[in-house]
Amino acid sequence: MASNRSGRHKIGISFEFFPPKSEDMDAQLWTAVDKLQEWDPDFVSVTYGAGGTTKAPTLATVGRFIADTPLKTASHLTCVGATKAETHSVVESFRSIGVKHFVALRGDAPGGVGAPYTPFPGGYANASELVAGLRSLGDFEISVSAYPEKHPESADVDADIAMLKRKADNGADRALTQFFFDNDNFERYLEKVRSVGVTIPIVPGIMPIQNLTQLKRFAGACGAVIPSFLDRRFAGYDDKPEERAKVAAEVAAEQVEDLIRRGIDEFHFYTMNRSPLVSKVLENLGLQRREERSGAAA
Repeated sequence: MASNRSGRHKIGISFEFFPPKSEDMDAQLWTAVDKLQEWDPDFVSVTYGAGGTTKAPTLATVGRFIADTPLKTASHLTCVGATKAETHSVVESFRSIGVKHFVALRGDAPGGVGAPYTPFPGGYANASELVAGLRSLGDFEISVSAYPEKHPESADVDADIAMLKRKADNGADRALTQFFFDNDNFERYLEKVRSVGVTIPIVPGIMPIQNLTQLKRFAGACGAVIPSFLDRRFAGYDDKPEERAKVAAEVAAEQVEDLIRRGIDEFHFYTMNRSPLVSKVLENLGLQRREERSGAAA
């Protein structure tokens, strides 16, 4: 748990990264990791591509996190395009390098987001089955996904929440949500989740906005809603990167502060492998870096 300078509240934070695809992106990732680990996150996670497309880069990236940093590192794991035996082999590969925490996801259909999904013959049909499989393989920590604005493929919110309940019943420890910006909607979602007996932590996914136009394209594919107030907040800053970054940090910090007032105390930040904006959000929240806490205690 990270505490702010005034001691008003303590919150848990975690960060998501993705495997780099080039030398430049590799340098960007590890620069971001170096800066963000100063905030002492509870854990970090590394994404994993559909159909095992990024298994090797994920394995390499996770391995470096474990070998070269003090960070507790979770690997994403999907069951797309693999038999149960093949998925188990992947799990063993990660276990062998020290992974004790998985973010268990079904994954996107091989045809991409929006394409029809068909379970792979002999494989896990969905994330709830994958969670049960992981539970049978070892005493792993297991995180899963949740969708305050409904998964694009779910028939309705109730069906979505029923799937989340199956994941929790099968042994998930927490759910990390898709990013969202409407806290009222999240609170309503959380009430529905609790009403069906899901008791695991539902951790809000926070997306500091690096680029609003790009975010809108991404949000359309994953079912996230971009409220109109964001257009108003970012209006006039297209050609003013410093001012735009300031607004982005304020928007994210305000969202977190409001969620804290509603009783939430854990947050999962989508870093996009960049540190400045996420760090500014945490500064705005009044959190302290490791060296600041050490200095205060000295």
